[in-house]
Amino acid sequence: MTPFLLTKSLTTFFQLHLLIKHFHCLLIFYFDLKLKSSIFEADIKEMANYFAHKTAVIDDNCEIGEGTKIWHFSHVMSNSIIGNQCNLGQNVVVSPEVILGNNVKVQNNVSIYTGVICEDDVFLGPSMVFTNVINPRSAINRRNQYTKTIIKIGATIGANATIVCGNNIGQYAFIGAGSVVTKDIPNFALVVGNPSNQIGWVSEYGHKLEFSDTGFAICKESKQEYKLENNTVKRIR
Repeated sequence: MTPFLLTKSLTTFFQLHLLIKHFHCLLIFYFDLKLKSSIFEADIKEMANYFAHKTAVIDDNCEIGEGTKIWHFSHVMSNSIIGNQCNLGQNVVVSPEVILGNNVKVQNNVSIYTGVICEDDVFLGPSMVFTNVINPRSAINRRNQYTKTIIKIGATIGANATIVCGNNIGQYAFIGAGSVVTKDIPNFALVVGNPSNQIGWVSEYGHKLEFSDTGFAICKESKQEYKLENNTVKRIR
């Protein structure tokens, strides 16, 4: 074989070798991409019913409803239940066995401790506080003494308010910002202060109700009608 033919053969050999090497790399890249794609699709499928920011921590054995959104640095712990269309802001903690109904709105920096149950349409304002032990001591373990607190449908708890455990909040009640709740709150009650004091009644739309001498009031926004009787408010229309 002449030197020219030998050189040409070697060149062809190295080109073929380089082509095979490139083809091998492409195959590896293709299968790696396909694997990652299938994992991504599985993750999307698993979480398709709700959204969680990449910094949120979702423990195993949680139940999270369709359309719920969980934002930055929030932590949903095991055995908690969160309903449909809820919104959990930044830095929210949902402890084990907490139950949140549908359309519950939790603003930033709220910790919801074991024993708390929020019914549908509850609003928890920024940095409001729950407790779950009535007489906590660092040196005494009271994990089996968590007290239940129920926040009933449509209630609002304002920013920085504190709910001392065991005191239930009635339907559509409105807890003013910074209030400290130390007793049960009736349905539709408006309370403020430390300790909280009732100063009136509100409608389902959150407007203060002005009752007539006969005990009737109309919400200025919704036009719903309410009746006050024996210090209890009921919506009648």
